[in-house]
Amino acid sequence: MGKSKRKSGQFTAPGDRLGVIEEFMPGSGTYVEEGAIHSKTVGYTLLDMENRKVSVYPLSQAVNVPKVGSPVVGQVSDTQSKTAMVRIFQIGNKMLSGVFSGILYISDASASYVDSMFDVCKTGDIVRAKVVSKANRTFHLSTAESDLGVIYAFCSQCGHMLSLKAQKMQCPKCGKIEKRKVSSYYGMENM
Repeated sequence: MGKSKRKSGQFTAPGDRLGVIEEFMPGSGTYVEEGAIHSKTVGYTLLDMENRKVSVYPLSQAVNVPKVGSPVVGQVSDTQSKTAMVRIFQIGNKMLSGVFSGILYISDASASYVDSMFDVCKTGDIVRAKVVSKANRTFHLSTAESDLGVIYAFCSQCGHMLSLKAQKMQCPKCGKIEKRKVSSYYGMENM
């Protein structure tokens, strides 16, 4: 950034030179290399002339990515006898702009024995799970804890949301009874 361009609000990209350490202190969003201050991120410069400090404020926030131990919410996109694929759209209480894929194995579905994943969840259900591993660039999920599992389930016959009554999942429209590994948060808006 030449002297003629020095003002706050200038667009900057990673690696752009913002000044030298003899004239400015490096602030947030910057790094120093061989005495020169550079931008660490895409954003806008902020020159604090009184304190002789240069900073870069990011154009966008950091991408939210699931981590091991993170609670996630997603929709079951495919169910097989021993696995279920989940499209993760929420991490904690933050909605994502994109989606991540996760896999739920039958061994991580419940604290007790489960014969088939079709007794845990079905395609279209919304589940609350926890990331237990990130092996081979895949998010491995668990629903074994009581607060984890299906939070919204839909009738496989008519598509209406199932009601939870006395530990049974029943369709209020057609009366069909189905099995699920239900979260203690089933049907709640805020978890």
